[in-house]
Amino acid sequence: MRHSETQSGDTAPSHHYAWWLIMCLCGVDYFSTLGYQPSIAFEGAGTLAPIATAVLVLVTLFGALPVYCHVAGATPDGVGSVGMIERMFSGWGAKLAVLILVGFAATDFVITKTLSAADASAHLISNSLYATQAPAWLQGQLVVTMFLLVLLGSMFLKGYGEVVSLATVLVVAYISLTAIVIGASLWYLALHPELLQDWLASIARGEYHLEHAPLKGRGGLVAIAIACLIFPKLALGMSGFETGVLHIHLVRGTTADPNDAAARIRHTRLLLVTAALLMSVLLLGSSVVTGTNTLIPAEELRLEPVKGKAMDRALAYLAHGESPHLIGTLFGPAFGTIYDISTILILWFAGASAMAGLLNMVPHYLPRYGMAPEWASAYRPLVLAFTVINLVVTWFFKADVSAQGGAYATGVLVLMTSAAIGSCADLRHRVRSGSGGSSRWLSVKLIAFALIAVVFIYTTIANIYERPDGIIIASIFISCVLTISLISRIWRSSELRHKEFRFENDAARMLWTDICADGTFRVLVPHRPGSRPLAEKDVEVRRRHRIPADVPMVFLEVHSGDPSEFHNSPIISVRQDDTRFVIIARDVVSVSHTIAQIAIDMSRAGAPLDIVFGWSQGSALRLAFEFLFFGQGDVPNSVFSLIQNAVPIADQRPTVLVA
Repeated sequence: MRHSETQSGDTAPSHHYAWWLIMCLCGVDYFSTLGYQPSIAFEGAGTLAPIATAVLVLVTLFGALPVYCHVAGATPDGVGSVGMIERMFSGWGAKLAVLILVGFAATDFVITKTLSAADASAHLISNSLYATQAPAWLQGQLVVTMFLLVLLGSMFLKGYGEVVSLATVLVVAYISLTAIVIGASLWYLALHPELLQDWLASIARGEYHLEHAPLKGRGGLVAIAIACLIFPKLALGMSGFETGVLHIHLVRGTTADPNDAAARIRHTRLLLVTAALLMSVLLLGSSVVTGTNTLIPAEELRLEPVKGKAMDRALAYLAHGESPHLIGTLFGPAFGTIYDISTILILWFAGASAMAGLLNMVPHYLPRYGMAPEWASAYRPLVLAFTVINLVVTWFFKADVSAQGGAYATGVLVLMTSAAIGSCADLRHRVRSGSGGSSRWLSVKLIAFALIAVVFIYTTIANIYERPDGIIIASIFISCVLTISLISRIWRSSELRHKEFRFENDAARMLWTDICADGTFRVLVPHRPGSRPLAEKDVEVRRRHRIPADVPMVFLEVHSGDPSEFHNSPIISVRQDDTRFVIIARDVVSVSHTIAQIAIDMSRAGAPLDIVFGWSQGSALRLAFEFLFFGQGDVPNSVFSLIQNAVPIADQRPTVLVA
């Protein structure tokens, strides 16, 4: 697959695909959670796992799905929930909110890859055929997990189209085989109703196989209440929605117009609905056949005192015929090995969806904020960087699936909560502006989304309370993102950062072109807007710098915009004040960078001009802080340094004069 080239390498692909192909790419993350979700569900909910899973499915279908369908409609450019939150703030507040959410997203996406690869290696080394044939050095879970992660990175280096094609094959094969395992097991339970009757009886007696139930008592209502309280522990089964909306830009609109936004939104919503319905059926079925202490004994789903055979591989346990019940003649070592292969492959490839999400998110935000090097906009360098990060995280966790579950769930839930809050803010804006349909319908929708947001906030808080390691790990990711971002911003502050000049109108463009081409204007005087009359400043500048009256001067007024942005695109206008020309630059990111760029452009047609300044007042530390965060500070020295870095030949540099 071809990629467009930039100076820093290959950029992310811009091809379009049918919605069901992108569903498969996102589905390798979403559907692959069935490889470990049943074990985590039993660990968190005991034999209440089917009831807690039913609650999870309800939250998915009536909470996450409507929210992300709205996100898809509001963000056809593929910025997802993070982009919606960015719109709620301005300036540095927006940047800080985005950086924190990028930290949570990094937690989600990186742990998706490392956890899935770790579970794939658990399936692999548990397979009897592999155990007898593989060399000893490939029997360790840590080594196998790292090998799988390197292999995944290699796939992305080969090309994005190959990733989508392989994802489709893996999803179809895995869902088909999983449907056989779940379907055959449900059929066996239907033929032996006494098994589920025993399960229901144990629930009625209050025997949940839970070490610490949040409520005491027994009976159906108590069981449902407990399930509602502990379902956040099962939140891994809700992954995949964020990556779905992040990939909207890859979804084909129509055959005639692949960029048709309305069709793209419609197809993305179809993608989300199809994936959610399919996964809901699989989650409910898998929880019934694995979490009822019927086909899989409870002790086989325990970590302690001895790790059970079904831990991290409950459905594979059934496929291998290891259940004490003879579910079917098909299940055994041969079918189990085939199922292991499909599970291992989709778990290994689950990181593809997460990698694609990162490759879409990071270049969109961090380089634009100046909070990542230029190569962070490139495709292949990012793949290599994320692969290294994956290996470090895997080594840190020793490829332990359970140890990473809390961080994974925290990342997923924070992004879903941000999507719900962002959707509420978007709907509130539409209600106030009267756009987007009937105000009554929008108000009802806003109330519904507010309730959904409350559910997600509760779910997130409950998950953090129960598994504080998740927020600790996420905090480490966030701290790394913030630290690296700040260092990058400081490091790149000396770049000229010029993107383009925008002009107020055609007349301003013509005047600017004439001034630059004239060659007679050799003195540029930055003038603080509103400080004093130009005539007074003209007299003072000529007196202090001994500039004759016949030497023309151009005054420059710079009006700050959003200093938290990095790339500078000033809006230029030009006016004449008596005999003086005044260049006005508005919506400026940095005063110093704007002055330096204008001086360089005005020097191209003739001898380098002189820039005349007054002294900047204040301590060096305060001026440096103002330069970094507010685009002002010690303007003369900053302009001097910027020009020196940007113009290597001394004779061609504009001169900075301070008095």
